Amino acid sequence: MSDAEIDQSDHPEWTDAEFSKAQRREPNRFPIKEKVTIDYSPEVLAAFRSTGHDWQTRMDEALKDWLKTHSPA
Repeated sequence: MSDAEIDQSDHPEWTDAEFSKAQRREPNRFPIKEKVTIDYSPEVLAAFRSTGHDWQTRMDEALKDWLKTHSPA
């Protein structure tokens, strides 16, 4: 499909006011993460999920903290 064939009617042009409010984001602000499938016990998942939004990030941080004091091998 070419650009000319794309219906842009639901994407109006930005106004100068909208552009003035726009903010730049740092490139790669968030570290790259790798998706994996792993099994955890129900109580571990329940505990992290109960912490709310971003529970997976908190789980990642907890594992990184553990690695600071334990050998990964």
